[in-house]
Amino acid sequence: MKIKDTLENYTFVLPAVTIFSIFYIIPFIWVFQLGLFDWDGISFTKVFVGLQNFKEIFLQDRNWWQSMWNAGYITLIALTFQNILAFMLAWACDREIRMKNFYRVIFFIPPVLSEVVVGMAWRFIINDIDGANVINRTLTQMGFPHLVHNWLSDPNTALTTVAIVHCWKGFGWGFLIFLAGLQTIPRELYEAARVDGASAWQSFKKITLPLMIPVMVLVAILTVLGTMQVFVLIVSLVGGEFAGHTSVPVLRILASMRGSSRFGYACAQGITFGLVLIIISFIQYRFSKKGQ
Repeated sequence: MKIKDTLENYTFVLPAVTIFSIFYIIPFIWVFQLGLFDWDGISFTKVFVGLQNFKEIFLQDRNWWQSMWNAGYITLIALTFQNILAFMLAWACDREIRMKNFYRVIFFIPPVLSEVVVGMAWRFIINDIDGANVINRTLTQMGFPHLVHNWLSDPNTALTTVAIVHCWKGFGWGFLIFLAGLQTIPRELYEAARVDGASAWQSFKKITLPLMIPVMVLVAILTVLGTMQVFVLIVSLVGGEFAGHTSVPVLRILASMRGSSRFGYACAQGITFGLVLIIISFIQYRFSKKGQ
């Protein structure tokens, strides 16, 4: 009887396991296998090189690790600036304020826009296209002409500008998740705290923050996974890697695949990148378990 029940239970998860295996596990194994070859992706000739591609990534390819650093920099700004902004706005909209439904709609517009549209729009705003650099013109009119700058053309500011635009594009997702989490907190807790004489800061510190930790962990993991894989926005905003200053791992993989026709090396880069994301997610999960 128990065996029958167990088999019956497995039948419920079998479709999900099958789909996951077809679209994730099998491609992962296949890509790892291709990473062991020197192959241009077109010809029928594949030269087995073992772990040479992985060795080259870890010991010789400085451009790859520069792209990882760039993606990590964008992710760090997203984890701090973007998520703090999203949480503050969600906390404000969760309170009884006027036109809060209007603000919820406005804040959720950027995430639903195409990354190509966002990149082209911000490129028009930031870049000096026919004198229409809105940012620089605004700075000049406000009396700060010394701050006028070629934001996307300067290697010192290009990556930070990309990170800020990415935060503007993505903060709405964090806002939505934080708002949903805040609305699950029972109002009776706040009423009981108010009756006991707790201030607004004490209620926020003792009730809101502890109950929102799981939601914060979820948003942090989604932010890392989403930001590390950003590349469409960079292509539409900057036009590509900008001499390596705005290079990210996905762009390096595409460059290896299309530019130098090293399909096997691109597969090895993809496997390395995937393992890095898995390790980061696992570390975040372990820290969140300790925090709880």
